[in-house]
Parts: sequence; C-alpha cells; structure tokens
Amino acid sequence: MTKTSLTLGDEFISGNASCIMAITPSTIRTFLYMFIGSTVSVLTISGNLLVITSIIYFKQLHTPTNYLILSLAVADLLVGALVLQFNMALSVKSCLYFGDLVCKMRRSFDISLMTTSILNLCCISIDRYYAVCQPLTYRTKINGCVVVIMILVSWTVSALSGFSIMFVGLKHSVCEGRCFLFHIPNSNIVGSVVSFYLPVIIMLCIYLRIFLVAQRQARSIHNTNCQSSKSGATVSKKERKATKTLATVLGAFLICWTPFFLSLTFNPMTDYSVPSPLSETLVWLGWSNSMLNPLVYAFFYSWFRAAFRMIISGKIFNGNFKNSKLSEVCIMEDCN
Repeated sequence: MTKTSLTLGDEFISGNASCIMAITPSTIRTFLYMFIGSTVSVLTISGNLLVITSIIYFKQLHTPTNYLILSLAVADLLVGALVLQFNMALSVKSCLYFGDLVCKMRRSFDISLMTTSILNLCCISIDRYYAVCQPLTYRTKINGCVVVIMILVSWTVSALSGFSIMFVGLKHSVCEGRCFLFHIPNSNIVGSVVSFYLPVIIMLCIYLRIFLVAQRQARSIHNTNCQSSKSGATVSKKERKATKTLATVLGAFLICWTPFFLSLTFNPMTDYSVPSPLSETLVWLGWSNSMLNPLVYAFFYSWFRAAFRMIISGKIFNGNFKNSKLSEVCIMEDCN
C-alpha cells in the first residue's frame, strides 16, 4: 500500500498517523526566534570561536590540556551552528514535516556532539589526574601524540554512537511528521546509563581522587620550608588552579544536562507523565552548556582573557603576536 500524506490546516496526516500542530501565537514565536536564535546560538558560536582561535593562534596555549579544551570547543561550536539552529524551528512549531532521514540526522548530530563533549571531559579528567597525582610522569604519559589519540577516539566513538541511528532505522515517534520527540523507548535508559551516568561517575571519582591528593600536597608544602619545595609549590599551585577550573567546567556540564537525563530516565517509568514543554525546556538547558564553557575560561584564566581581548580588539590583525606572553599582556592591561 502506498503511503500518502496531506496537510489539513494545523493537522498533518500520513497513512494512519496524524500530528496536530500546536498553535503558537506570533508574538511568542517571534520572541523564541529572537531570544533562542539570536542570543543562545550566537553567543555559543562566537564564544567558542574565541576559544578555538586563541588556542590555535597563541603558541603559549599549545599544551596538551588546551588541545583537549580545543576539541571540546569545536563540539560546542557545532552545537551552536547545527543543533540549536535546527531545533529553534522545532521549538516554535511542534510539528514539522521533515522526512525520516532529516529527523534522524538531527538526532544523530545531537547525540554525537553530546557524547563528544562528555568523552572530552573524561579525557580532561585523565589529563588532570596525571598532572596533579603523578606530576613526575605527566609529560611522558600525556603528550601531543596521546592527546591526538584521545581526541580521535572521542570523536570516532561519538560519531558511531550517534549516526548508527541513521542505519538502524529506529522509529522514535507515534506521530510521523514530528521530529522533536520525548517518548523515548525503555531501551534508551540503558543508553543513558552508558553514555551519561557511567562516564559522570568515573569523572567524579577521578576528581575526588585529585582533590584528596591536592589536599595532601598542600599540607606537605605548608609543612616544608626548603627552596625546592617552594618551586614545586608554584607548579603544584598552577596545576591545582587548572584542575579547579576544569572541574568547574564539569560542574557546569552536570548542572545543565543532569535534569534532562533524569527526566529521560524516569519518564518511561511514570508512563510519560513529564510534559513535553518541560522536557523541551530541560533539553535547551542542556544545550546552553555549550555557551557557558567560554565564560568559565574567561572568568578563571587570565591568559584566556588576554587572548580574547587581543582577538576582539583586532590587535592580532595588526602584527604577529603568536609568541606573545599572555601573562605579560595581562599585567600590562590589568586583566587579573
């Protein structure tokens, strides 16, 4: 039997399935386009472009840790450029008449980029573990080659997990024509555990270990007065500050994404009692995390603030500042 579809006013009919479009007032629709599109998406793209440009341009920022931050920023940039733009339209109209391929591509990008972010955060936690807990072997354990392998594995695993949806051919809806879906099969709870809860538990355990070691180092340094320990204290303090900043990035990720995954987990158990508008709000909260990370770097890292200022002011276009000491720029411009 040939499948037919037609539109009747605000109703979409395809075969035996129909989708009723929510009637959204034009003022609310305009507000959503202006606020979500012009604010969240633009800030996400511009903020992460600043991070990417800073790390690529300034040689002082060419470190293994910053390469992992660069990978995270690329994922966040793609969220702002691809995922947010597509879903902005879906937030305004509850039912859009895209084919299965387009809807699966949207969901594939969404899952892939979210998985990339959390895998990058896992790699960053491993980097911080060696920097703080095993500083003598850090440079041999975490070098450029190892970081490249980490990044490639993160993106490959994420792409396989996300785009497998396009080949499996799963149907996520009872209403053809709607692409923004929240009625997730119970089997996806297992996916949430594997892709979110398990990595989060591992990262929290790693950062707890780092915290305990850092506290022990701080007490040891406090009780020692020799000059070698003082020089070691400077390095340890720098690494602890970097660890604190990146732990804040992890905390922001958890604050933004945990509510959505909790609703995703318990919604099937409660016969899908979570309202779709609430689910949609929670997933937008998760996507907003891609906008927050550059703000965290700018707040905690003085050299990132200096780099951002030089890029925004256009100073890097008036000369070669690749070898600039951003710490000295900070002192001159009083950005501490």
